[in-house]
Amino acid sequence: MRSCASPVRWALMVLLAVTLSACDNGDRPLESPVTLDGEIFGTFYQVTIADSLTRQGAEALEAGFLEVLEAVDASMSTYRDDAELVAFNRAPVGEWQPLSAPLMEVLAIGQAVAEASGGAFDMTVGGLVNLWSFGPEARPREVPDGDELATRLAEIGPDKLELDPATSQARRLADVFVDLSGVAKGYATDRVAVYLEAQGIDHYLVNLGGDLVAQGFRDRQAQPWRIGVELPDSERRVARHVLPLHDGSVATSGDYRNYFEEDGRRFSHTLDPRSGYPVTHTLASVSVFHPSNAWADAWATALSVVGPEEALTLAEREGLEVLLLVRDGEGWASLASRAFGERLGEARLAELEIEVPAWNHNQEEE
Repeated sequence: MRSCASPVRWALMVLLAVTLSACDNGDRPLESPVTLDGEIFGTFYQVTIADSLTRQGAEALEAGFLEVLEAVDASMSTYRDDAELVAFNRAPVGEWQPLSAPLMEVLAIGQAVAEASGGAFDMTVGGLVNLWSFGPEARPREVPDGDELATRLAEIGPDKLELDPATSQARRLADVFVDLSGVAKGYATDRVAVYLEAQGIDHYLVNLGGDLVAQGFRDRQAQPWRIGVELPDSERRVARHVLPLHDGSVATSGDYRNYFEEDGRRFSHTLDPRSGYPVTHTLASVSVFHPSNAWADAWATALSVVGPEEALTLAEREGLEVLLLVRDGEGWASLASRAFGERLGEARLAELEIEVPAWNHNQEEE
């Protein structure tokens, strides 16, 4: 059990909860809330539970949700040779492959967001990710050769993947490398929440590498869980906005943690599947609030590709609750969709200096 370790505090979303030690002998109730944390998927997990727990109960819960995370990893990882997704990527092009229900569900979510976003979200982008050295292929961190980039760009696209949900089968129509890094972590976060509820846990906050699902309250005074939307600054980690989260989830995508520089230019890990190049717009961080963290994760990825204006246009069309942090000279501007504005209310928006752009309202009404 890792609950005696210091909590990890370097997520895109900062958990603002009191972390208490779960190092206690016997079956006495632990002081609430109890935080269980550790490393997984190359990132961290942090599960905070406000229900009454004993040390043995906390250990059992942690062991249980780690099994859930292991199952997702065994199905959807691109970093382990025995993963179901790796086997799918190695299967002959054009041949239908039977897939597990979880993998089919995630592929279906990804395809739906790919279609709705006009290809800004693309699970076949794996070949490009690897070429830019942000994937499992061992490549130097340098700008790819133009010809090789053009070749890989021509090979990818959502139309290169076909799903048959009725028979739980899928096939690749070209030799694409399917990569679920933009949706699988959100799905894993959802599955941990489902597991906790199945164990009778009513009050929890799951934080998996910055993807969050909250249920119930953080204390007996029925206070909602509080999260911090991090300032998009690679030099420091500071919450720009502190927001309540109750019975819902949020996923954040940003361009300011994973990048490399060459000849004085900064290249983000956020690739535009439509151009093959890292994004260059001013949108630095996208947070999507959604009942499903898998959907939030996929949409956060898509919106981080398209830039602030198109992101808000898509959010309005899809009815998404979206908060954007945009570079504005030496500082930052906070923009939100109407649905997110309705969540907070005008007074809270003004207090936090979050703007719901009027141009976006007019565009939607036209």
